[in-house]
Amino acid sequence: MDDWRGRISDDLERLVDRAVTEGAKLPDVFAEVSKAIEELRVAFDSDPDPADAPSEIVVDEPANEWPAADK
Repeated sequence: MDDWRGRISDDLERLVDRAVTEGAKLPDVFAEVSKAIEELRVAFDSDPDPADAPSEIVVDEPANEWPAADK
């Protein structure tokens, strides 16, 4: 097994175990994990490089430099 595959499996097992230990029902945890994976898949399909998303871009100019800002 590749290292990254093993880490995913181990991390997922710990996540599921923690949720069940905290009181969640196992079928609910599996459903939520499946939902989260699908949301990640959709997000990746629409933007494979979210690092360049407009919400992440730093604007170099101050937002208060407009004519009425001094008033």
